[in-house]
Amino acid sequence: MFNNKIIFITGGTGSFGQKFIEVVSTLYKPKKLIVYSRDEYKQFLMQKKFNPKKYPFLRFLLGDVRDLERLKIAMRGADYVVHAAALKHVPGAEYNPMEFVKTNINGAENVVQSAISEKVKKVIALSTDKAANPINLYGATKLASDKIFIAANNIVGKQNTSFSVVRYGNVVGSRGSVYQVFRDLIDKKSKFLPITDKRMTRFWITLNEGVDFVLKSFKRMSGGEIFVPKIPSILITDLAKAMAPKIKIKIIGIRAGEKLHEMMCPNESHYLTLEFKDHFVIFPSPQYFENNKSFSKNLKGEKGKKVNSKFQYSSDQNTFLTIPDIIKVNKSI
Repeated sequence: MFNNKIIFITGGTGSFGQKFIEVVSTLYKPKKLIVYSRDEYKQFLMQKKFNPKKYPFLRFLLGDVRDLERLKIAMRGADYVVHAAALKHVPGAEYNPMEFVKTNINGAENVVQSAISEKVKKVIALSTDKAANPINLYGATKLASDKIFIAANNIVGKQNTSFSVVRYGNVVGSRGSVYQVFRDLIDKKSKFLPITDKRMTRFWITLNEGVDFVLKSFKRMSGGEIFVPKIPSILITDLAKAMAPKIKIKIIGIRAGEKLHEMMCPNESHYLTLEFKDHFVIFPSPQYFENNKSFSKNLKGEKGKKVNSKFQYSSDQNTFLTIPDIIKVNKSI
């Protein structure tokens, strides 16, 4: 699918972008893989990490998703777009709301406009569990972003451009994740690991699994879907015990805007949710597409079925990893 194609990734210097490059370059031979981000130092480090002789197709372009004209020029000729750029710090959003609006909402609209203008084939935007029933500003901006990308399918007309969203939870080992926070504290020989609430649960997915799911979603999508992977949950207290069994746990209280549990498919959307073998799909309502789509069978031929009226997919009502399971996953990263 991606052989001899141009792939464009916003926010490509982040944890996901770097793993995406590694995986795509192993599985495919893209014509170009363009990393678009505003941080020149991270791009400099990435250019040192990814040797041009081994990655001759890799390109680095400075720019911000807030800048529509620059985005259009940078995206010119792209076949596929992954939108990974976002401001993500939950407490930071509560104190700097307009900065999150400018990047996460206005930036999403700019990506949509650029993709339509440059006749991109397929666009996938990365979302978060916090966009489902949001209680914090970060989640609210990502919900708005999701709506913008899904609704974009209504304005492309007969043009062959489609937009979908991939939503998943906490990524093991990504920058700013709880795993990384604990890892840094352990390395500094901290006397305790801070946990905001002993009941707190999180979905658990590795970067490799996240990238793999995005690649599969490109093959499955017809446009308008929110793809949600089936992944296990963990108790944060179990994570602490798995990483440092001899270090004490200290309960510090929930941070501004923080959720006790993660939600990826809310019950309010049960009538729009389809269950597949290894994932769920939330399809849009209303649909104003040029051709009314059926989402029960995807482009890979996989068939889904509607969930029941009591269905919701949250981290506290899920299959949990045991402490030995968590240790095993952590070793894999």
